Amino acid sequence: MKLAFIIDPIDKLDPCHDTSVAIMEAACVLGHEVWITQASQLSVVNSKAWAFLQRVEITPIELVSDRWVAANPWYKLGESINCCLETMDAVFMRTDPPVDTAYLYATYILDYIDPSKTLVVNNPNGIRAANEKMYALQFTQAIPETIVTADKSVIRQFVDEKGAAILKPLGNKAGEGILFLEPSDRNFNSIVELSTLQGRIQVMVQTYLPEAKEGDKRIILLNSEPIGALNRLSTAGEFRNNMATGGTVAQTQITPRELDICQQLALTLKKDGLIFVGIDVIGGYLTEVNVTSPTGIREIDRFQGTRLGQQVIKWVENRSWELGVGN
Repeated sequence: MKLAFIIDPIDKLDPCHDTSVAIMEAACVLGHEVWITQASQLSVVNSKAWAFLQRVEITPIELVSDRWVAANPWYKLGESINCCLETMDAVFMRTDPPVDTAYLYATYILDYIDPSKTLVVNNPNGIRAANEKMYALQFTQAIPETIVTADKSVIRQFVDEKGAAILKPLGNKAGEGILFLEPSDRNFNSIVELSTLQGRIQVMVQTYLPEAKEGDKRIILLNSEPIGALNRLSTAGEFRNNMATGGTVAQTQITPRELDICQQLALTLKKDGLIFVGIDVIGGYLTEVNVTSPTGIREIDRFQGTRLGQQVIKWVENRSWELGVGN
C-alpha cells in the first residue's frame, strides 16, 4: 500500500513518544510506502485533493532497559513531489490541534478525496463535527456533570453548587489552559474573565472528580474497539495528568465500566467515520474524545509488549480490501 500522513514537521516529532511516528514506522516494517506532508502543503486542483509529498523511511526504535531508544538519524526523506492524494491507499490526518482556520481548511481539502479510491483516517467531516471537548456531551450516561457557557454568573453558580470544578478551553490540547476552580479563590472572577475573553467565548466547566488524583486513563480505540490503555499521573504540585505537562504514565487495565463507555460511543464513532480515537476517562467518567492526533501507543506498547501501530496498519489493509479501496 501507499500511505500518506499529514503531520507536523517531522524534525519536531519525538520518535520514542509520537503515535504518528509509531504508525508510520509500523507501515514501513510491514513493507508499505510511507509519504508525509503538512496541512499547509495541501491544495485542490481540478476538484481533486493534491499535496507535496516526501517518501520517508523510518528506522524502528528499540526497547533498551525498559525505555525506547531511537537511531540517529531515525528517518530518511526523499525528494518532494506534487501528487494527487487519490493515488494513495490511505491518508492519515494527524496534525496536532488547535483546530483553527488553517486546520479546518485542510479538512475541507480532504473532502475532495474520493472515498471509493482512498481511505481517510479520520474522516474530515467527522473531525469537524467532533470538537474534542464538546463531542463527549452527547453521551450523557458517560460524562460527569458539565456545562458549557461564557457567562460568569452561570459558572459561579455551578462551582458554588459543586464545591470545585475544572475549567477547560474548548479548542486547546495537552492540558493547555485547564484550570481548577473553587468558590473561595480570590482570583475566581479574573480566571473566568481571562478564559472566556470577557464573556465572548464559551468554555467547558466540569465538576471536579477527586479520582483524578489516581490518574487520567487514555484508552485507544480502533474502529470503535478498545485496543489498549495507559494511566497518566500528575507530578507534585500539578493537578493535570497530561504527559505534555510533565505527567508520568503507568500500566493499567480497562474496567467493565470503561468497556461500557466504549460501547456507548461505538455507533456514533462509526457513523462519523472516526476510526482512530483516544478517549480520556477519570473515575469511570468520560471527559474527552480525542480525534485529531490522539497519542499514547508508544507507552502502551512499552508496558504491554504490543505493536499497536502494526495493528492499525493491518486494519487499514483489511479495510481497504473489504471496500475495494486501492491503487
